[in-house]
Amino acid sequence: MSDTRPYFFLSYAHTPAWGPNRGDPDHWVYVLYKDLCDNIMHLTDLPAGASAGFMDREMHSGDGWPEKLAEHLAICRVFVPLFSPRYFTSEMCGREWYAFNERILRARAAGAGSLPAIVPALWAHVDYDQLPDSVRHIHVDHAAFGARYADEGIYSLIKLNRLRDEYEETVMQLARRIVQVAHDSPLPPAQPRRYENTPSAFKPRGEGPRSIHLTVAAPTRHTIPEHRDPRPYGEHAHDWNPYPGESTRSLPTLAEELVRSLDYRVTVASFDDEDTGPEPLASAEEDKPPGRPGILLVDPWALGDEERCHRLSVFDTNTRPWINAIVPWDRTDRQCQSEEGKQLTDKLERTLPLTLDRGRRTDCRIAVNGVPTLTAFTDVLPKVVAHATKQFFKHATPHPVAGPHVPRPRLTGPMPSTLPQARDTTMEEKHDGGS
Repeated sequence: MSDTRPYFFLSYAHTPAWGPNRGDPDHWVYVLYKDLCDNIMHLTDLPAGASAGFMDREMHSGDGWPEKLAEHLAICRVFVPLFSPRYFTSEMCGREWYAFNERILRARAAGAGSLPAIVPALWAHVDYDQLPDSVRHIHVDHAAFGARYADEGIYSLIKLNRLRDEYEETVMQLARRIVQVAHDSPLPPAQPRRYENTPSAFKPRGEGPRSIHLTVAAPTRHTIPEHRDPRPYGEHAHDWNPYPGESTRSLPTLAEELVRSLDYRVTVASFDDEDTGPEPLASAEEDKPPGRPGILLVDPWALGDEERCHRLSVFDTNTRPWINAIVPWDRTDRQCQSEEGKQLTDKLERTLPLTLDRGRRTDCRIAVNGVPTLTAFTDVLPKVVAHATKQFFKHATPHPVAGPHVPRPRLTGPMPSTLPQARDTTMEEKHDGGS
């Protein structure tokens, strides 16, 4: 059976209408979309009636647009973002990017290998320092499409008649690239992700760099309890894969990539490798300002080591509101569902009571109640990141600017005038009998 899925999802920032009778501000984007579809139909064997691509203005009246967007993000073979300064300030574009990139990461976790299914196109010139951290890992060779395209983008080519030949050549090369990626690295379809619950891959406008620290409390295959299945473990805590039936990659690696795709700078460490617990996770000094929010990924099987268990208990005593935990607990793992597994979860409750209780008072309580599947993990991780960040900004102590202290200005009320008062000559003249 032939694959009739659309080849590409065109993601673009809507241009606001700025005056009466100005027409459709995104007319030229739609022209590009139709030209790409025409070329792809000629380059492939898509049957009549199949859609070569998807653009939100192709939706019909009465369609539920969140559902339609989510459906096409889950089935289109290639994601084509139109880079422009406005693109990276659009929450809608950020959500589309995150949803598609999450689909790539899930496919890689299932063993699909490298999938370069994001093919950016330059709509208008964007400096490198305008790119969010979450997109800088995508290789973009704009020069391959021509010097004028790399300098100015498609908008300049499409608007000027004298550049028509260059525009058509650029569109043809972009269409070929989309088809090549779709055929060489096929991305399987996925279940649609609810658009309303999808976070943005771009940080809000005006917000500076964001950092978060992930700490992994998990044993290795050399330190697991004697009868524990060794498949989820490796030589290091970073190798921990609690969902071996769903993923071929370690959970810390996947978590790092997902958090980075939320436009965070991420560091990852093993709980066993740090002296007194992760730096942002535990501090006995109440007045010490937090360095960054943090997330503890904890495997209950790590509690089989009493020394580690003690250190986790100390961490819990000193924990702060901007540190959240996630407890993966595979529902298909028979040992996790056994009596021994139940005893470990009870021990976890006694070891991390404050951390677990804090997690249950949020809207992402599944994170500490035992995340049963990889899909559930990728769904809850952005919520935990957002909650930890919110608590960090709520409790963090602001750092003063370097330099001499300048007192805050204060309003003290009207000041007595030090200037000579002007004479009221009108009144004086009246008293002197003047007219």
